[in-house]
Amino acid sequence: MSEIALARINSFAPEQADVPPSEESIFVLTSSQLQDIITQAVEKAIQPLQDRIDSLEATVARQNEKIAALESTQNTQADNQLIQLRLIGQLRDATKKDPQPMQKDRGEILRALLAANNGKMLAKEARQKMHLGKNRFSELLKICGFIETKPYHLDKRQDVIILRSKLVPRN
Repeated sequence: MSEIALARINSFAPEQADVPPSEESIFVLTSSQLQDIITQAVEKAIQPLQDRIDSLEATVARQNEKIAALESTQNTQADNQLIQLRLIGQLRDATKKDPQPMQKDRGEILRALLAANNGKMLAKEARQKMHLGKNRFSELLKICGFIETKPYHLDKRQDVIILRSKLVPRN
């Protein structure tokens, strides 16, 4: 009887000759095992992207440091430029100052000296008669608006100072 039952059971079974071997295997996994396999596959696929993100974040951090350093340098340069502009302004103001009382007196002496010499004389002779150094005499000529300076026609290295008829302010 057992043979008959076995024959009946085998007659209902499908034929195994036509089934490919890959479909033949059946895996039985628990849900935690399936979740672990999926998690590992996702982590493996995401890892290059995560490495790229880390690299980009490091680049951004370096660039932020560079920007902060450049901003600091720019602020320092702006402060330096402000200081330079103030110093230039002070130098300009110093050159535009009114003549000092002694310079006014010397200017009057120079005017009288030129008037005594018919309104013309060599700058070198005037400087020597006034007992002034070259720098002081040059400063005096700059502030005197009644003097005109021209090269001497016989020797271009020397200057002639001429008394002007009208007072012209010097800058």
